[in-house]
Amino acid sequence: MTNALARLSAIAQAPSEPRQKDWGEVERRLGVELPADYKEFIHVFGGGDWDDYLYVLEPGCPNVNYDLIAWAEHQAEDLEGLWEFEKKPAELEAAGARVVPWATTDNGECLYWLVQPDLEPGQWTVMVNEARGGRWEHFSVSCTQFLASSLDGELRSHILSSVFPRATHEFRRLGAV
Repeated sequence: MTNALARLSAIAQAPSEPRQKDWGEVERRLGVELPADYKEFIHVFGGGDWDDYLYVLEPGCPNVNYDLIAWAEHQAEDLEGLWEFEKKPAELEAAGARVVPWATTDNGECLYWLVQPDLEPGQWTVMVNEARGGRWEHFSVSCTQFLASSLDGELRSHILSSVFPRATHEFRRLGAV
């Protein structure tokens, strides 16, 4: 278990039933290998809602609104259209760089992995995009480090809601709608 996952397990109790995924099929559909810490997070927690605000996407999520594969497909299309009108973040100017969503918020902000062709998935960092605007933030941490550090107050995004995180944390696994 990674340090960040251990911190998350101390913040909120993980559901008793682990989630099993065919990661080979998921990664084939996405066209990228996913970070090991994210796969371990999904195995332990599954896709879910943190503090009634931040939703971690899950491939094959029982709640289809938070399916990682569907989000990745839609966000790729949306961002390509957006780049026609807005300037790409500097981190995405390098050849082959792209973002893949891993979480969203109830306000519509999106959290991405910054995928760079010369980096292994375990080296990917986090980018946050505001819901209705061109502001981006870059954090040089993994997705589970970002989540744990956000929840314990060690890291602060200026894009995410000022009421996140709550003083008392809650995790709810996403179920079928």
